[in-house]
Amino acid sequence: MTIQAWTLLGAFFVVLGVLAWPLAAWLTRVMEGRFTVGSHIEAPLYRLAGVKADTEMGWLQYVLALLLFNILGLLAVYALQRLQGVLPFNPQGFGAISPDSSFNTAASFVTNTDWQGYSGEATMSYLTQMLALTVQNFMSAATGIVVVTALIRGFARHSVASIGNFWADITRVTVWLLLPLSLVFGLFFVSQGVIQNFDSYKEVTTLEVTQYPSPTLDASGKPMMDAQGNAVMQSNTSHTQTLAMGPVASQEAIKMLGTNGGGFFNANSAHPYENPTALANFFQLIAIFLIPTALCFMFGRIVGDQRQGWAVLAAMTTIFIIAVVAVTHYEQLGNPQLSALGVDAAAGNMEGKEVRFGIAGSSLFAAVTTAASCGAVNAMHDSFTPLGGAVPLILMQFGEVVFGGVGSGLYGMLVFAILAVFISGLMIGRTPEYLGKKIEAYEMKMVAIAILVTPLLVLLGTAITVMADAGRIGVANPGAHGFSEILYAFTSAANNNGSAFAGLSANTPFYNTLLAVAIWFGRFGVIVPVLAIAGSLAAKKRLAVTAGTMPTHGVLFVVLLIGTVLLVGLLNYVPALALGPVVEHLVLFK
Repeated sequence: MTIQAWTLLGAFFVVLGVLAWPLAAWLTRVMEGRFTVGSHIEAPLYRLAGVKADTEMGWLQYVLALLLFNILGLLAVYALQRLQGVLPFNPQGFGAISPDSSFNTAASFVTNTDWQGYSGEATMSYLTQMLALTVQNFMSAATGIVVVTALIRGFARHSVASIGNFWADITRVTVWLLLPLSLVFGLFFVSQGVIQNFDSYKEVTTLEVTQYPSPTLDASGKPMMDAQGNAVMQSNTSHTQTLAMGPVASQEAIKMLGTNGGGFFNANSAHPYENPTALANFFQLIAIFLIPTALCFMFGRIVGDQRQGWAVLAAMTTIFIIAVVAVTHYEQLGNPQLSALGVDAAAGNMEGKEVRFGIAGSSLFAAVTTAASCGAVNAMHDSFTPLGGAVPLILMQFGEVVFGGVGSGLYGMLVFAILAVFISGLMIGRTPEYLGKKIEAYEMKMVAIAILVTPLLVLLGTAITVMADAGRIGVANPGAHGFSEILYAFTSAANNNGSAFAGLSANTPFYNTLLAVAIWFGRFGVIVPVLAIAGSLAAKKRLAVTAGTMPTHGVLFVVLLIGTVLLVGLLNYVPALALGPVVEHLVLFK
């Protein structure tokens, strides 16, 4: 890595720590119900909704409320897309979106995945962008935070049958955390040049004349062919360009803070109207990691031992730094085949990257967005070198527990922590304990389900796709790279990331349906066992610390946790990685 890359990484962690620490204190106060002014404001809202906020729920009741809430969100987002042609705030007159694309998008945004098989500025009306997509950016992020809060309560409580009230939790997260933060970041992004308006799209005169070829059409509108069967081309000249407008900054703020990803524009955070400056790019990175970092500190505060939060954060940070160094290194090496053609290798691999962000800014963004379940991109991962592109892929395949999505990253890492103490208990012949709670057969069954559900979805989805004609036809690049595109798509979907490798035509009934299934079960197939663990732990008595209790806040435990994530999280994918990025890397040097 260059000095510039190290400086950027160092500044990133300094600013992140300065902002996350006080945010954790505020978040702890809100989720423990100690924000009394907020409680008075919430009370009439609960009465209006018929919610008894002071009545807590068992884990099963909590799950049912959560699923009901998200299923209603799925139906609402689907309906808004299908009806957008007759709804207001549609200056471009976009029609209804197809059923398969609507289903895919609804499942995607409700689950915090935000996979987009369409081009936002050419498909979605302003109303759909705001009322369907942006609202679900809030709701899906809040869902992840309340799940990890319930799990933390399971560790902190003892001999009780409840883990909180879902309706109160999700209200507090949305109103007192996500909305204020989004307002601050939204105003900052507007100050940097991110647009926020309801104007119709603008037709502007360009400074340069654009010339491009197009097929010559006959009287019936079909391309004319020559004697060899090739289309007859004609030269065209354009002096204008259409600039998309819209309420972008408001969506951009929660897109990053909620680790949602997606984007108003197809180019995502590479678009100058979404990410106009280096400073905006830096604080988009901060926004992605801000809440996941604060949740680690909140975890330590609620369980009564801040060292526990630091230990989990240390494991996340170690893996993340290794990933950043790796992806930056391989992108700075460049492509050896281009070097053989006389291209200067010292410049590194700038294909698919914005010059204003460079390799350091693009590589850090790629690691951040895939370590978290964000999926926003400021460079095309498809254009990365094989091993450089493998790093974002592997970060997702860990289960996105390296900081991860808001809530989902921490509860995923805590699942691995339970597994780590279980393995260590087997090694020394003791009943494993974590934070004073015995880890027994029931918890381990739920841990196994939570860890294995996403690899199962990824590998089955990839296998079905490479065998099906409808799957292979969407691949633009043959061979190992094409396989990587498919593997990346299902890894992104099942792990609720939402970024794409590009080069894959995925907006088809086959891909929309299969990916939506992976998206939905990748989210709730993990949430349900996590809440079951929370309920089981809350009912257990807290055990006293003895001389035989394994410390879970020291260097040894951090190393054990990292090893568990690397071995268990990645081992399932080694054969698939060998068929994709590893083979492609070896081909570069043949």
